[in-house]
Amino acid sequence: MMRLALAAALVLFAAPAVAAPVPTWTVDKGASRIGFQGAMNGQTFTGGFSRWDAKIAFDPGNLAASKVTAVIDTGSAKSGDQTRDEALPTEDWFSVKLFPRATFVSRKIAAAGPGRYVAQGDLTIRNATHPVTLPFTLAIAGDTAKMSGSLPLDRSAFGVGQGQFKTGDTVALKVQVDIAVTARRAH
Repeated sequence: MMRLALAAALVLFAAPAVAAPVPTWTVDKGASRIGFQGAMNGQTFTGGFSRWDAKIAFDPGNLAASKVTAVIDTGSAKSGDQTRDEALPTEDWFSVKLFPRATFVSRKIAAAGPGRYVAQGDLTIRNATHPVTLPFTLAIAGDTAKMSGSLPLDRSAFGVGQGQFKTGDTVALKVQVDIAVTARRAH
């Protein structure tokens, strides 16, 4: 009997440890933003997307199991200029009737120093998918996380800007995407 108990104890201690599930986080939409900055005729303009969501599973102690999927409603892009805002959903730009959403799906999240991380993933806009690297900072206090990051994109790689806008003559090809997310740990 003693041998059986000892054998059972050894099996339990020798079994691989099961990692705790990675916590999920809910985006606080009122405190979060996905914005962009571009240039038209040499003049900088800014804008953002008012409708988007993200599924976040993140644990700084378990980055291998951490992941993010963000879905952006491209028809919600606004820049504050009526003419530009009317053009953004058209076939020349986001073509929202054919491609209503852009997505980012992380493949790997790695530490880059205290409170700093790098997410590598795939960004899809207008059915064109390209790998991107998003460096970001993150501060977690209790059940609240605040993330901030930005990345440059070449809009032509995603087919954003067709016809007269395909080249960077009028509208610059480089667009800076700025992301600020406040999220609460789900319970």
